[in-house]
Amino acid sequence: MPFRDGNRSALEPRGPVEKPRAAVLLLHGGREHGTAAPPPWDPPGARLRLFEGAIRRSTSEGGVLIGRVRYRFRGWNGEREDAAQDARRALRELELLAGEVPTILVGHSMGARAALRAAGDPLVRGVIGLAPWCPAGEPVAHLRGRRVVLLHGDKDRTTDPRSSLDFAARAAAAGAEAAHVPMHGSGHAMLGRAAAWHDLTARAVAALLGLADLPPEIAGRFPPTGTPR
Repeated sequence: MPFRDGNRSALEPRGPVEKPRAAVLLLHGGREHGTAAPPPWDPPGARLRLFEGAIRRSTSEGGVLIGRVRYRFRGWNGEREDAAQDARRALRELELLAGEVPTILVGHSMGARAALRAAGDPLVRGVIGLAPWCPAGEPVAHLRGRRVVLLHGDKDRTTDPRSSLDFAARAAAAGAEAAHVPMHGSGHAMLGRAAAWHDLTARAVAALLGLADLPPEIAGRFPPTGTPR
């Protein structure tokens, strides 16, 4: 398959789906800097794997392909934005594999930043950011017409919940349908109230793909019109 780095594809499909009608790509967290390859099993990847089963159940009737984005490096690495580049590579591989299917990106921390950066891709319908890393000045213009849901624990000491709120407001001003949802009593690792994180994320994915109604916890935080501006 094209777009490989050596023998390593950017896309890891999770189980066969015959003739997928939609897709969900998972992007785990990482570090601000780091040029070593991610180890086969590490906490950021393990945390996001816990969401996979819930998402699979919520989309089981939709012909949805679930995949993971493989990173070449553990870090974002400044202007290289390696994780975002890998997300874009994975989307191109997904298109070759499944065609032009509507796709939702689900990312945690650095993975959420990568997902938001890659969300201007024509395949992407929406992004769910979990405890996202949203530095000041992150671009938002490319999110016009996309649906963006940011879930952030109010006890997070790694990424700032206020930055998610600011990002959602700027994305909405740029024409996205954006919502910030506080997860009370939870920190960056999403271990506090883990079941609530998994359930809300899975229901949000199904809703953004048109397979279910938006969870009320999210619907009430979107603009009153319910449509992108």
